[in-house]
Formats: sequence, C-alpha cells, structure tokens
Amino acid sequence: MIQSVAFIGLGAMGYRMAAHLPKHFNDVYVWNRNSEKAKQHASEFGTQAVDLQQAVQADIIFSCLPTSQDVDGILAQVSPKKGSIWIDCTSGVPDTAKTQADYLAKQGVYFLDAPVSGQTIGAENATLTFMVGGDAAAFQRALPAMQAMGSLIKLVGSSGAGFAVKAINNMMMAVHLCAAAEGFTTLKAHGVDLNEALACINASSGKSGVTETALPQRILNREFPLTFALPLLAKDTGIAVDLIRDARLSAPVIGLTQSLIQAANALAEPNSDFSTAVKLYESWSNITLK
Repeated sequence: MIQSVAFIGLGAMGYRMAAHLPKHFNDVYVWNRNSEKAKQHASEFGTQAVDLQQAVQADIIFSCLPTSQDVDGILAQVSPKKGSIWIDCTSGVPDTAKTQADYLAKQGVYFLDAPVSGQTIGAENATLTFMVGGDAAAFQRALPAMQAMGSLIKLVGSSGAGFAVKAINNMMMAVHLCAAAEGFTTLKAHGVDLNEALACINASSGKSGVTETALPQRILNREFPLTFALPLLAKDTGIAVDLIRDARLSAPVIGLTQSLIQAANALAEPNSDFSTAVKLYESWSNITLK
C-alpha cells in the first residue's frame, strides 16, 4: 500500500503532474532545483516542499527531468528508501534505463522508465499516456500512483522499453511534422486555402496528431506556444536513430527526418516549441504557413 509519493522536477510537465497527487495520497513531497518553485507548488496544491534526501524516502519516487544525464546526477546524490519504486518520466535513453535499474536494484529499489505523452494539456487534465519499462510486479504496485496522472498506462517491456517507445513515438511525430510542412507548403504555393484543406485532410487518410492539433493550434494561427521544446524533440529523434543503428536496421525516412529536425533546431531561437520546425521550410520556400 502506497503511503507516500515524491515528485522530483517541477518543470512544465512535472509541475502539473504533481498537482494531482494530493488528491489521492496523504503525503506528497516535491523537490525542484529552484526551491522557491517547490514552495510555490506546496502552497498552491497542498504538497510538501522538502530537501532531496527526504524526497527519496517516499514509497514511490517520480522524476521528470530534461535528460537521463540529469537523472544520473540526482541518483548520485541520494540513498532512496529500500523497497521503494523510482519512476522516471524523463524522455530518456533506453540503455541508461538499464544501467539505472541495475544501480538502484543494488540498493533494494525498483526502477521503472515511464515517459509520458500528452503534453501540458494532458498533464493538466491527468490524461497522460504512460509507456513503462521494468519489473512487472513493481509496475503493478506503482500503478495507482501513475493512474493519478494518466488515463492510459501500459507496461511495454523490460527496462528501457518505455524510453524506446517514447523515442519512436516522438520520431514518428517528427516525420508527420515534416510531411505536413512540405505538404501544406505545396498547397499554399498552389493557392489553396490551408484551413479548408486541413478540414478535408483531418476527415481523410492523411490526418495525424500533427494535422489535428499542431497545425490548427500552433502553426496556422502563428502562436507556437511553448509546451514541448524543439531541443527536446531533437534529443528524442537522436535517441530513435541510435536505437535503429543499434539494431542494424535501415530507416531512410527516419534518418532524413532526424537531420531536418537537427537543422531546424540549430536555426531556431532557444527553447522554441517543436512546431517551429516548420520555419525551416518557410525559410527555404519564402512561404508562410497561415
């Protein structure tokens, strides 16, 4: 039975995710590099802002940080409670998850790699998708804590499998984004009304998550709200390419897409939203998607 839950990392996703935990658990600890942000969260949602070592004494420990390297840095500083379960919601590196799981197992701690999908709106509404890798028994024990923040939680394999699914998911989204940018640039060049064309495509076989949300809510309205940063997408596409290389597979579409996302990231303003990748195509064509 889960008595206490901790959340480490209160960024755009973590801040919203941790807000749901006090609705389900009595003791919810939060920690952030910027301690003032943790105190603000405690004041707003009834969590408890604590130091890092106290946070890792919880039964369930969530982390949500930019990279696996950041998680390694936290792990090196702490001694989690024996028997606890560490759930890492970072979009991390599959091989690193295996190393982290082995490292924590020596301390009597289970590790689940459990990246999420659904962006900040999903975090806000507790409708995230969790793709989880790790021990099946630990997954079952930790499931109620994840259910407080998500609507679809799946154990997809052993350690590293969750990170692998997230990387490929984001890689496929990047493919859809590049395809949509090229397709809609072509339509605009031929004088087509993009909003009306989008309505047709979203009722047809060409639709995707990009056409259903990113194009109407970010790109065609030129708002580009920052919820998932382009540098993070560039990181995830790199992880996907590494997975392909490790399996000695050929994936020309994915390889080209990764190069395009890296190029878009190099030209973008720091911490631009992923959707700003379309500006790379706009710079080439002198056509603005609106």
